[in-house]
Amino acid sequence: MRKIGVLTSGGDTPGMNSAIRAVFKEGVKQNFTVLGIFHGYRGLIEGNIREMNHSDVENIMHKGGTILRTARSEEFKSPEGQKRALSVAKAYGIEGIVIIGGDGSYRGAKILNDLGVATIGVPGTIDNDMGYTDYTIGFNTAVNTITNEIYNIRDTMRAHDRVGVIEVMGRNCGDIALWAGVAGGADMILVPECPMPWDEAAQRLQDYRLRGKLTSIVVMAEGAGKAEDFAAYVRESTGIEIKAIVPGYTQRGGNPVAYDRILASQLGQRAVELLVEGKGGRAVGTRRNSIIDVPLEDAIGKVDSFDEKLYDFNNNVLARF
Repeated sequence: MRKIGVLTSGGDTPGMNSAIRAVFKEGVKQNFTVLGIFHGYRGLIEGNIREMNHSDVENIMHKGGTILRTARSEEFKSPEGQKRALSVAKAYGIEGIVIIGGDGSYRGAKILNDLGVATIGVPGTIDNDMGYTDYTIGFNTAVNTITNEIYNIRDTMRAHDRVGVIEVMGRNCGDIALWAGVAGGADMILVPECPMPWDEAAQRLQDYRLRGKLTSIVVMAEGAGKAEDFAAYVRESTGIEIKAIVPGYTQRGGNPVAYDRILASQLGQRAVELLVEGKGGRAVGTRRNSIIDVPLEDAIGKVDSFDEKLYDFNNNVLARF
């Protein structure tokens, strides 16, 4: 193996640049030519590829987003698109590709590996929804971002004796809501893994108010509903003054925290080592503070293990305020 590629796919996440840097540095150490594939699978199909050099990665560790850009590709989902991607990879002499992204990106990696291009998946998604690994790149940064937002929002809510409901990312996984909610001292956390009826949630907020707690913070994963809808329901059923706040893409942006930079570096390095060992169709991750790798088919679609004990501690203890 002489040439390897690296691409980022799906939603961007803080720490992707650190992973790209690690792939380049370890690739050069192993005497590989490292090719950057721009705009994910779409770029692979279109041949948007060039050789990387040291100047590309010398000052990117602290930057959010991805220097390789990212995109979603409907064309790659088709057999024709997959064949086109394979032919482009062969034309550039690419024998292995490190693919940084989430579950959908891994499905693409599995296809390429089955077609004969060795692929290694690196988990890059703020949702932390890939069950084979304890942590995904960008998750800790997103948690820190939302935790800081909680305190900023609480100050304004307290000034007006209002309830604030903050909707965070997480369609199928409530880890951001759980971790940021606990770290930010939220009074209630709503997640898809442990659905709470809205009438029960509204009653709890009413009980808080009757006991003299005029300001409450609710952190809500998007998979548990829309903050605007929940706020409207509470307002109509209780008369409580409540505001919905949706941070949106600010959760993805910003500089990665030190943990995500280090994790991305470790995973990117290990991904290249696996290619050196002649292994493809693997996904790297972390488990109990150790770097691990598993077959891609075992990583795809594996449900995340939600920490119900931490959830119960936060919601049930505060329910007895």
